[in-house]
Amino acid sequence: MAAILETPSWKRSISGLAYRPEFSALVGFVAIYLFFLVTTQPVFHGLAGTSTWVDPAAELGIVSIPVGFLMIAGEFDLSVGSVLAFSSMFTAAWVGYWHYNIWLGLIIAFMIAALVGLLNGILVTRTRLPSFIVTLGTQLLLTGITLGGSTLLTGSSSIDMTATSAVRKLFASNWDQFNVSILWWLAIAALGHHILVNTRMGNWITALGGDIETANRAGVQTSRVRIGLFMATSMAAALVGIIQAVEYNGSQASNGQAYVFNAIIACVIGGVLLTGGFGTIIGVVLGAFTYQLVTQGIYFTGWDTDWSNALIGGLLLVAVLSNNWFRKAAIARDVKKGN
Repeated sequence: MAAILETPSWKRSISGLAYRPEFSALVGFVAIYLFFLVTTQPVFHGLAGTSTWVDPAAELGIVSIPVGFLMIAGEFDLSVGSVLAFSSMFTAAWVGYWHYNIWLGLIIAFMIAALVGLLNGILVTRTRLPSFIVTLGTQLLLTGITLGGSTLLTGSSSIDMTATSAVRKLFASNWDQFNVSILWWLAIAALGHHILVNTRMGNWITALGGDIETANRAGVQTSRVRIGLFMATSMAAALVGIIQAVEYNGSQASNGQAYVFNAIIACVIGGVLLTGGFGTIIGVVLGAFTYQLVTQGIYFTGWDTDWSNALIGGLLLVAVLSNNWFRKAAIARDVKKGN
C-alpha cells in the first residue's frame, strides 16, 4: 500500500527542482527571452543577433563564477573591474610599448592578479574589515595606477598592441560570430560546478556563507579558503582583461569598470543570496545570460535604450525577492523532511 501511495520519483524530482536557487533564474531567463522574441526584430534571434549577447555574457560569466563563489562564502570583491583593466593595459604595454615576449607578459599579468587577490584575502582575514570596503580600496588604488601609468608611458589612456597568431587562437579566435571566450566560460563553469557540488571545498564555501564561526569550530580552514577565492576572482578578471586586449588589439584604462557591479548583479539574478550560504554555478551562468540578454535585447526593440536600466533594476529587485523566498521555502522543506 505504501508503495502504491508513494509519490512517483519524477514528480519528486520536479518538486525538488522548484526549490533550487537556479530555478527562479531559469524561469526569468525563459520569460525574458520570450519577451524579446515577440518585441525585437527577427535578426536578434539569428546567429549574428544571438552572438551580440552570448559573447559578452561569456566574458561577464568568467568573472561572475568566482565572484559567485565569494558571495556564497559571504564575501564581496569590488576590485574585479580594476584588475581586469590593469591586466588588459599591462598586456598591451608589455607587447605594444615595450615589445617584450607576449607569453612572458601573460604569465606576469596572471601573477600580479594573483597577488592582488592574495592582498585582498589577507587584509580581509587578518583585519576582519568588511570585504566590501577592502576591495573598494583596492579597486580605487588599481584604477589610479592603471590610468596614471598609461598616461605616464604613452601620454594617453589607451595603448595599441598586436598579438601573435598562437595567442590570438587561444584568446580571440572566432567561429562565425562566436568568440572562444565562450569555451573558456563553459570550462570554468563546469569546473566550478564540480567543485561546489562534488568536493569538500564546495561544502566549505557554503558553510562559510552560512555561519563562519560554526565553520571554524568544525575545522574548516576559513582563512585559506577565502584567500584562495579572492585569488581566483582576480585571476578570472585578468583572463577577461587579456581576452579583451588580444581581441581588440589594445586596451583602454576605462576597460572593466562596468564589471564592478555587473558581476554581482549577474550572481543575484542567478539565485545567489547577498547574505551568503546559498547559490549554484548553474544559476550564475543563467544570471550572466539574462543580464546580457536584457542589456543587448533593448537595442533590437527600437525603444529608447535608457529603458534597459529600468528593466535590469526591476529584474534585480524581483531576483532578490524570489531568492529570499526560495531560500526560506527550501529551509522549510528540509525541516519538514526532518520531522
